[in-house]
Amino acid sequence: MLRSPLAPHPARTGPRSVLPPLAAAALLAALTACSSGSPEEDTGADTAGSEEAAAPPGAEIATVTGAQIEVLADKDGDEVLETLASPNDFGEERAFLVESNEGEWLEVLLPVRPNGTTGWVRSEEVSLSGTDFRVEIDMAAFEFTVLEGEDEVRTGVIGTGENETPTPPGRYYFTELLQPPDPDGPYGEYAFGLSGFSESLETFAGGPGQLAVHGTNDESALGRQVSHGCVRVSNEDITWMAENLPIGTPVEISG
Repeated sequence: MLRSPLAPHPARTGPRSVLPPLAAAALLAALTACSSGSPEEDTGADTAGSEEAAAPPGAEIATVTGAQIEVLADKDGDEVLETLASPNDFGEERAFLVESNEGEWLEVLLPVRPNGTTGWVRSEEVSLSGTDFRVEIDMAAFEFTVLEGEDEVRTGVIGTGENETPTPPGRYYFTELLQPPDPDGPYGEYAFGLSGFSESLETFAGGPGQLAVHGTNDESALGRQVSHGCVRVSNEDITWMAENLPIGTPVEISG
């Protein structure tokens, strides 16, 4: 599908793309509804992993180099846990957050149910990059913090899931960046897909109930429980994230 480029950040392995508005409109429906109301209303260089390769700084991000990748349940076994295509359903190169690097094998966090599932991929089937950025989301305080190493570089107010559709705490990562067709709409300027899913909605609007961090056209909704599970931030904050944070950035959500 056609995509328009977004200027790359130095931490990225290559130019990141944003889906054009018409494509994004359809694909955003696959994400968990992120506002109150009905579904209709919420319309460095790449390096192949090896023992000799120097580990990238901070978090490691593994980007699939082929058209698909087999994820094993155990590096010493042959049970295929998942076979995942690249690009993913949103047109983004398939990427994983690396939890453990054992040279020939990588344990990676998977964008599947149940949240927190990990599996093993072969290093030769991915390229490795790194980022010092991470996002910490404190639902109790209704606040996010972006850290670069140990330095806080940005903070802001958030909106979270309502009691019936809470935002599930856990460790996630950004899987894709979408540009909604209407920057003044409920998703704001940008929406980052997360590797996690709603634990109260199995499906929504024909999609799998995927979580997201996105902007909003109603900043009065920030600082309270308002969504079906997604995390809202201001348009100014999500635009900063889109310009600075690569796909694969770790996201820690705490209660």
